[in-house]
This record gives sequence, structure tokens and C-alpha cells, in this order.
Amino acid sequence: MLTPVVDFRDNGGVVTVADVRALALTLPRTTEHLVHDRVKFRIKQIVYVSFSRDETLMGFAFPKEERDALIAAEPAVYQLPPTSDLRFNWVVARMDQLDHVTMEERVCDAWAMCVPKFLVRERFGLR
Repeated sequence: MLTPVVDFRDNGGVVTVADVRALALTLPRTTEHLVHDRVKFRIKQIVYVSFSRDETLMGFAFPKEERDALIAAEPAVYQLPPTSDLRFNWVVARMDQLDHVTMEERVCDAWAMCVPKFLVRERFGLR
């Protein structure tokens, strides 16, 4: 898993959209968009993190093949995306159940699924 160190403000340990933004905007080629009152982070047209309108849920890119295992391992944290999104590599997390370290891993891994591999190696010093 890819995890850069980001200095989060003291907000009682709760992950916020501002925390995700602070991390996501440091990742190369990321742009932020507001679409139908929902914050989304993407690479060109590919969305890799998206929030519900009330910002209580964070959807993120995640391999379909591993999705059921992730949800089964932590059902209090993760859930399936809406039926219309099941065809995509996507999972949804409850923001009030995420810790900062896990959020960093999920956001960075989602980003890594959407960019050329040379950028992943460059950003995280991998070979």
C-alpha cells in the first residue's frame, strides 16, 4: 500500500473532506471538481475519489476482485456502491469509521489505479 505522510489538523481523529483534499491535491495530475453538489477528485475524466452530498460517505477506486473481501473484513467501515456502480472498480467507506492512516492508503491506492505506473514509482520512490 502507498502511504505518504500528511500532517492533518487536530480534528478529533475524524477524517474530513478537507483531510482528503489536503492529500489528494498533492498527488500528480489530480484535479478537484464539484459535480451535482458532490466533491470529486479525478485524473482527466477518471474519478478516483468521490463524496456523498452530505460528505458522510467516500467512494474510491478499488479492484472489483477484492471488494467483497474488504467489505467482509470490515463491514462497519465499507459497503458496496449503489447497484448502478457495481460494474466499476469502486467501494464506499463511511467517513466516521475511517482513520487517517487507512484514508491515506485508500486514496493513494485509488490514485495509483488511475495514473501511469511511472508516476506511482516517481511519487513513492518505487522501482
